[in-house]
Amino acid sequence: MIKFLDKNFILAFLAQSSFAFVFHALMPTLPIYLSRLGSTKVEIGILIGSLAVAGLILRPFVGRLLLKIPEKRFMMAGALLFALTSFSFIFVPPFWPFLLVRIFQGFGFAFFHTSSFTLIVNRSAKEHLGRSLSYFYLAINISAAIAPFFGMFIINHLNFNSLFLICVGLSICSLFISYNIKTEKPIYPTQLPEEKTLFNRKAIPSSIMFFLTNMTWGAVTSFFPIYAIQNGISNPGIFFTVYAIVLIIVRATGGKLLDLYNKESIISPCIILYIIAMCLLAISKTLPMFIMIAILWGIGNSFLIPALMAYSVEKAGSSSGTVMGTITAAMDLGVGLGPVIMGIILHKTNYPVMFLSLGLTGALNLIYFFSYVKKK
Repeated sequence: MIKFLDKNFILAFLAQSSFAFVFHALMPTLPIYLSRLGSTKVEIGILIGSLAVAGLILRPFVGRLLLKIPEKRFMMAGALLFALTSFSFIFVPPFWPFLLVRIFQGFGFAFFHTSSFTLIVNRSAKEHLGRSLSYFYLAINISAAIAPFFGMFIINHLNFNSLFLICVGLSICSLFISYNIKTEKPIYPTQLPEEKTLFNRKAIPSSIMFFLTNMTWGAVTSFFPIYAIQNGISNPGIFFTVYAIVLIIVRATGGKLLDLYNKESIISPCIILYIIAMCLLAISKTLPMFIMIAILWGIGNSFLIPALMAYSVEKAGSSSGTVMGTITAAMDLGVGLGPVIMGIILHKTNYPVMFLSLGLTGALNLIYFFSYVKKK
C-alpha cells in the first residue's frame, strides 16, 4: 500500500465521497427544480451561486481556526449542516427562504471542504503531496461520476422530495464517518503565519487562477442542464458523469506526474483545454458533441486543480490552514460569481455568447499565468 493511504486517509476519503455525492446530486437537479417553481434565469444563478458566496465568507476563518482545532470537528459540523439544509429544501420556496437555506448550506460546504483538504495536506509527506491531493480528489470525482446521473434518475422516476431525503441520509453517513477519524499531529508542525490577516499572501496569485477557473465551473453547472434539456437531452447528468469518469481515469493513472514534473509546465496546457471546451460548447447542440466537450474539459481539470493546490501549499510553507482557506475562498468566489455574471450575460444575450464569455475567461486566466504567476 502507498505510504499515505492509511486508515485516516481512507476514512476521510469515504466521508468526502458521501458529502460530495450530495453536492453533485443537487448540482444538475436544483436548477431544474427552481425553474419548475417559476424562478427566472437570474434568480437561478443567484440561488445556485449563493452557496459558494456564503462559503467564501467563512473559508478564511475556518482556515485560521484549523491551525488550532482538529479538522474532523469542522467536517462533522459541515456534514450536519448539509443534512439539515437538504431536509429544508422540501419545505422552503424560492426566493428569499430558499436563499437563506442555500447560505447555510454554503457554510456547511466551507466547513467540510476546507477542513478535509487541510487534513490531507497536514498528513502527507511533501514528496507525495501532489499525488495524495490528486488521489483524494478522486473521492469528489467518483461521486461526480455517479451523483448527477443518479439525481436526474430520482427526479425523473420518483420526485424531488425523495432526492432531498436521500441527500439527508448521505450527509448523516458522512458525519459518522468523520467522527471515526483519529486526531493526529501533522507530519510537519503547523505554525501561525507571520501576517495576522485571514488570507495567506503567498497563496493569492494562484488563488486568482482558482477564481477564474471556478467561474467556468459555476456557470456550466448552473446553466448547462437547462441548455441541454432545451436541445432535447433528457438527462443532462450524462455530461457531468462523463466529465467525472475522465477525471477518475486521468487522476488515477497520472497522479504520479504531479510529483515528477514542474507544476508550472502542467498548468498552461490544462487552461488551453478549458478554453477549447467552452468555445466548442458555444456551437454544440447534440449529445455526442457534449460528450466530447466533457472529455476535453475533464482532461484539463484532472491536473489543473491539484497542480495549483500543491503549488500553493509548497510556496506557503507550514501555514497549510490559511493557505487552504485562501485558495478555497477564491474557488467559492468563482463558483458564486460565475452563475451571477453569466446569468446576466445570458439574460441579455443567449447561450452561445455566454459560453464564449467563459472561453474568454479562460484566455484571461492563461494570460495572467504567463504574464505574472509564471514570471514571479
